[in-house]
Amino acid sequence: MIGHVVCAGKDTPRAEVQRERILCAAQKCFIEHGFHAASMANIAEAAQMSAGLMYRYFENKSAIVRAIVERQLQDGRAQIEQLHSSADLAASILQTYRSWLGRDPAVMNPALYLEMSAAATRDPQIAAALQDSDERIFEALQAWMTRDRVDRGLGLPPDIASGRARLLMQVWNGLAVTAVRHPDRDPAAMRDVIEKFVSRLVTP
Repeated sequence: MIGHVVCAGKDTPRAEVQRERILCAAQKCFIEHGFHAASMANIAEAAQMSAGLMYRYFENKSAIVRAIVERQLQDGRAQIEQLHSSADLAASILQTYRSWLGRDPAVMNPALYLEMSAAATRDPQIAAALQDSDERIFEALQAWMTRDRVDRGLGLPPDIASGRARLLMQVWNGLAVTAVRHPDRDPAAMRDVIEKFVSRLVTP
């Protein structure tokens, strides 16, 4: 599942400031043009620096792509983890969906996540990163679902929790796709379906 790049402040060492500046610009370019079409020249122009200077911080575009991918995956995992502590799981899912529709820079960008998924079919390193992230998300969801309810878990048997963790991941990915393909769809219209899904999901 692939958020924002937080631009560094003035107190950050210069090298890190420059890296963040490049990544901020690259994320914008990748969202607008995709990983393949966006060039180092595009990124340099968006970052307002020379391409030669960028090579001091990233050896090539692939290195920039991998850095963006990892940040997006971190943001995606953070969003999933927030579900664990939510008092209203359905409302939390819908709120995340709204943030995707609004292109909230503080969360994973759904369009960029789909771009990452497509890139994974061509780049083994990106594919491995996505697979590793998916497995970490699955393990966290399964642990939450099997944890006792007094410990803010769902108290589901392990065999049931395993399947439902996978199901929740698929629904989550599907909502990201929907946010990209149908940006005008009213989240309120999905409330009833999401609430019914969550009711079934948490019932032993």
